[in-house]
Amino acid sequence: MEPRVINNIRSNSGSLFNPKNIYVAPEGGGAGNKWAEGYHHAQRHEEEFLDMVNREIDACDSFEGFQLIHSVAGGTGSGIGSFFLQELSDRFPKKLVQTYSVFGASEVVVQPYNTVLTLKRLIENSDANVVFDNNALMSIASTNLQVSSPSYTDTNKLISTVMSAATNTLRFPGYSYNSLTSILSTLIPTPDLHFLIASYTPFTSDYVSNAHEIRRSTAYDVILEVLDKKLRMCSCSDTGMNLSVLDIIIGEIEQSDVQKALVKARTRINYVPWSSSAIHMALGKKSPFLNKSHKQVSGLMLANSTSILKLLKKTLSEYDQLKSRGAFLNNYSRGEYEFDHGDISMEFDEARETLKSTMNEYRDSEDLSYLDEIDPDEDAGQITESAPRDVDMT
Repeated sequence: MEPRVINNIRSNSGSLFNPKNIYVAPEGGGAGNKWAEGYHHAQRHEEEFLDMVNREIDACDSFEGFQLIHSVAGGTGSGIGSFFLQELSDRFPKKLVQTYSVFGASEVVVQPYNTVLTLKRLIENSDANVVFDNNALMSIASTNLQVSSPSYTDTNKLISTVMSAATNTLRFPGYSYNSLTSILSTLIPTPDLHFLIASYTPFTSDYVSNAHEIRRSTAYDVILEVLDKKLRMCSCSDTGMNLSVLDIIIGEIEQSDVQKALVKARTRINYVPWSSSAIHMALGKKSPFLNKSHKQVSGLMLANSTSILKLLKKTLSEYDQLKSRGAFLNNYSRGEYEFDHGDISMEFDEARETLKSTMNEYRDSEDLSYLDEIDPDEDAGQITESAPRDVDMT
């Protein structure tokens, strides 16, 4: 639905994509920052979208799941993204659905509505969500890149660097963490708690053209530096507790550096009382397509943490303030819109309740007795494959 964006991709990286699987809305224009417009556009063009999905699946050697990259703030990423999440989980129930979801910086007045409606689908129809927000991304970009006023192009480079690291052990597999299932089963203890916070260091010219040049880094440096709260790519609390942590370290690695760093890192991470205090470790390989003279070690930390509550609480508060005034509801209640559960007011109420329930679940997870209170029947959707643990600090 975004011709300008799609045409820009075509002009810069068109050869990377099958032109049959690039969609531009025939009527042109976007969704006007309206979740309902994006959602129902996808409904109207359902078969066309699913044909593209099936062509991509046919091109896979080993199809394990989906990765969706989208914004939750505007109309296209939130609305079409929500529809895709529902369709993929319904049509491919045995495949994983992971997202890279970007929260906005309040540029869109109806952003709280769009975000809460999308969060309902992220919670119910996906297995894991790596969360970014533009405020945190802009701050990291201004510090780590040689730009005074970062653009979305700059923040997109940060996101793509995280995605590259997160999939490193899938694209260059070793003996462990060589499947999406093994990675997510390490990070997701129960199906309801699947929001992940990403931190990465260092950003180098291997992935980001205008990154600051740095001295040679080691695994010891990276494992400790990635704990810096200023490197978190979403605005979250400093006082949260971790349910699980996975480090993906890439480059020429000395095992002694890893062991020394983990001893120190363990004392700096606050875990929920029922969780192992292990830092799970995946050792990745540097891409053969990158400059071999660059000897830096880089690392990504993915954390499932109750720190995410700060972002979710802010989202819910902004939604409640807007909804209490009844502002802009006409953007979501046009006659041609059809919803799964009646009118838009029911959609809003159910979305808010779903978000509130997940927030309560994260709060409850900080209690020692949390696992004792889980109904086994409700836990049936858990990702069950166990991942090998390279390093266990227990």
